[in-house]
Amino acid sequence: MGGYHSNEWIENSPQNDPLVVIRNGKEIILQAFNWESHNYDWWRNLERKVDDISKSGFTSAWLPPATHSFSPEGYLPQNLYNLNSAYGSEHLLKALLNKMKQYKVRPMADIVINHRVGTTQGYGGMYNRYDGIPLPWDEHAVTCCSGGKGNTSTGDNFQGFPNIDHTQNFVRKDIVNWLRWLRYIVGFQDFRFDFAKGYSPKFIKEYIEGAKPIFSVGEYWDTCNYSGTDLDYNQNSHRQRIINWIDGAGQLSAAFDFTTKAILQEAVKGEFWRLRDPHGKPPGVMGWWPSRAVTFIDNHDTGSTQNHWPFPSHHIMEGYAYILTHPGIPAVFYDHFYDWGNSIHDQIVKLIDIRRNQGINSRSSIRILDVQPNLYAAIIGEKTCMKIGEGSWCPAEREWTLATCGTRYAIWKK
Repeated sequence: MGGYHSNEWIENSPQNDPLVVIRNGKEIILQAFNWESHNYDWWRNLERKVDDISKSGFTSAWLPPATHSFSPEGYLPQNLYNLNSAYGSEHLLKALLNKMKQYKVRPMADIVINHRVGTTQGYGGMYNRYDGIPLPWDEHAVTCCSGGKGNTSTGDNFQGFPNIDHTQNFVRKDIVNWLRWLRYIVGFQDFRFDFAKGYSPKFIKEYIEGAKPIFSVGEYWDTCNYSGTDLDYNQNSHRQRIINWIDGAGQLSAAFDFTTKAILQEAVKGEFWRLRDPHGKPPGVMGWWPSRAVTFIDNHDTGSTQNHWPFPSHHIMEGYAYILTHPGIPAVFYDHFYDWGNSIHDQIVKLIDIRRNQGINSRSSIRILDVQPNLYAAIIGEKTCMKIGEGSWCPAEREWTLATCGTRYAIWKK
């Protein structure tokens, strides 16, 4: 079960270079779940939506963790080779993946390899052994900081659970084989690495080189710079830490642009001056390394029912008008797209259409024209112009025509 067939492993060879898609820069991602999705026969629900996801212009759909887990959401994995989860059976998952293949939407697997729930009590009376299931590791697979006999963690500790020791050769070999199985037997094409702060990014590099996903993104969620409860204007050290992680992963993976989320959700409350850094660039990871920045408004942690750090709900279309017209790799959240009404769905689709028709990609040029407390205006790639905020503004030259507009945003095109 844990093996993979070498003939399937070769698959169309140009795509075996994990940088092809990053260079192309045309990705648009749908996060295709929220924190409650496990309650709703999820693989079947998504299968019904594949046609719409494809027509809307998404290149990838990030699915929740598909393997057996102690928690229904999937983030406490145990038997990594068991594809029956709270989201549905292995059979239903395969049906979904086949339909996605047919409609040319790449399935993105949520890779949870920072921690793994044990099956058996071992050293110290902890559940730090994995007897009786595939990958039957012993206590040496678990870091000594989380109750195992392995080495010290190479990153932050995920509290309360056995953290995997990626310094062990046998662990890495098993993880690479499992990732290859997901990629070439199960049919996932892209990877999202959960809790990427938990282990050194050099291991991500090894895993990407071993399994060759078409596209990868890491969740390096770090705390922004605050003065008390106020977000600092300067977030350079925050975005630098994310960039250091991307560098550590051999530049093979993108990273979620938490810096842009933090700044954008303060900006839309009437502080649009935040959206230009002192050098005239966008202030997030997008402003420094746009081809590796996955921009987003909310996800299953920040929004949904967890609501840890939500984007202001009355301003989400300003948020999408920003990320869907700007450099970087935009990601749309399921709730906004499917649960917040047809008007929002259709406005987002219109913005995606404009992005594609105007040839905006992750590395498009950007000139920020105006920032005021109530206004932000920019030209992207010379053929698209946009503004968000209450302030009235439109481009001076006659050759611009209005492409779309909504509450507190407008986009023009040449």
